[in-house]
Amino acid sequence: MLEAEELRALDDFRFANRMPSRAAAVRELLRRGLGVGGGVIDAGAGASQSYGVLDGPRDSDNSKDRQDQG
Repeated sequence: MLEAEELRALDDFRFANRMPSRAAAVRELLRRGLGVGGGVIDAGAGASQSYGVLDGPRDSDNSKDRQDQG
């Protein structure tokens, strides 16, 4: 559960980075907080599930390839 102010900050981050959903924004913030690195790649082009916590935004065409590699 988020406070109203936290939810506004999350939505501001989401819209500023053209993320498809709140869930995608939360996963991106978790990635950054965990120090996984990277950033929003191809903002606005992917589905919510395309944004992973540990491996970054996935391209729908090669997400299987990334899973096979790691």
